[in-house]
Amino acid sequence: MSSALPRSGSPAAPVEGAQWVLGPEDEPDLDALITEDDAPVDNLFTEKQQRLLTESLSSSWEGPGEGRPFQVMSNVGLFNKNKMPPLVPDCMLVLDVSAAENLRAKENRSYFRWVVGKAPEVVIEIVSDRRGDEETLKKGDYARMGVPFYVIFDPDDLLGGGALRCFVLEGGRYRRAQQEWFEAVGLGLTLWQGAYEGARETWLRWCDRAGRVIPTGAERADEERRRADDATARADRLAAQLRALGIDPDAPEASRPQKPAPKKRGKKGH
Repeated sequence: MSSALPRSGSPAAPVEGAQWVLGPEDEPDLDALITEDDAPVDNLFTEKQQRLLTESLSSSWEGPGEGRPFQVMSNVGLFNKNKMPPLVPDCMLVLDVSAAENLRAKENRSYFRWVVGKAPEVVIEIVSDRRGDEETLKKGDYARMGVPFYVIFDPDDLLGGGALRCFVLEGGRYRRAQQEWFEAVGLGLTLWQGAYEGARETWLRWCDRAGRVIPTGAERADEERRRADDATARADRLAAQLRALGIDPDAPEASRPQKPAPKKRGKKGH
């Protein structure tokens, strides 16, 4: 592992393979940085959408591979360089970075690229009005930061480019992706119509290669409950069939009537 990795108990550390060098100009005084300003989220739909994106992965996704951690977060400051204001993505996913032990420490309160050592793999911006610069300034900033996949979710098509647009970084610039699947991440995105926390909307959901959405914790619990109910129903039907044949399925097996063994047929004499 690189000698530049933080020590135990310090900021979240990338797994082996991350390489970076910090110059004096890149070592900021973290105490002087404003990591949060307590500004409210812009609307209730966005707040629920952010939670749907983060909670489903945290509850149900096994990650990009064995032994590879990940973090998914929303509405957290993303600092690229010292003395530059942060971006605040609606959702970002980063692979191969373990969670910090002390989230209240200053160096762990936001995502400092010079501390973590890499850009997030996926950044998602949710359009709520035409003033967010998702298609212009933010798109350029994420490209310069080196974010491999940039996603714009525009549920009301305020920017006129469609509800869902995914971009892949090539040669320092974003190219519109032909599909909403991120091979390097092992995840995709899809639009899903349904109810989440009592609100029926068209939501942005993570999905697997087959297009199946990554379930929330509540959805996974419901599915497990349905499977258990189905197994109980099958057992009840089998028990009813046995009783119809005069067999008590609750009786010990030794006391159940046994089918008589077939009689052996002797050889006929010549």
